[in-house]
Amino acid sequence: IRYLHANGASMFFLCLFIHVGRGMYYGSFTMSETWNIGIILLFTVMATAFMGYVLPWGQMSFWGATVITNLLSAIPYIGTM
Repeated sequence: IRYLHANGASMFFLCLFIHVGRGMYYGSFTMSETWNIGIILLFTVMATAFMGYVLPWGQMSFWGATVITNLLSAIPYIGTM
């Protein structure tokens, strides 16, 4: 069941990226409100995936969290605060 969960999560992100690509192909970005909501949902799903990765708090989770939080320090005006 663990492998089904892992593969299901990967397939979810694959479908999500296909959906974003389809929106770009058909020009959905011209509707700014729809596009902005989609981007907010994308970041929300990415944050949820990060929390799911960190939740077991094993060795890989610790170093994964360390790397991701250190990547955030490279963003101007956010990382220097």
